[in-house]
Amino acid sequence: MKFLVHVMPRPESLDPQGRAVHGALERLGFSVKDCRVGKVILLEVDANDKQKGLIQVKDMAEKLLANPLIETYEVEEL
Repeated sequence: MKFLVHVMPRPESLDPQGRAVHGALERLGFSVKDCRVGKVILLEVDANDKQKGLIQVKDMAEKLLANPLIETYEVEEL
């Protein structure tokens, strides 16, 4: 089963990459209100059913893929 994990900085967390991209876009002439930079992780897991796969991926996200202090995550099944 394939899943996408979308990891984003929490709204209250600093986002230096987002600031850098925001500034670069504005210098190029684009009008940007806000920019937050995250990551997308594609995972293919061995699981017998959708629910077990989802549990595995959420466990991975909580233990390694996202830092719960400064990031949030969402899991999407493909």
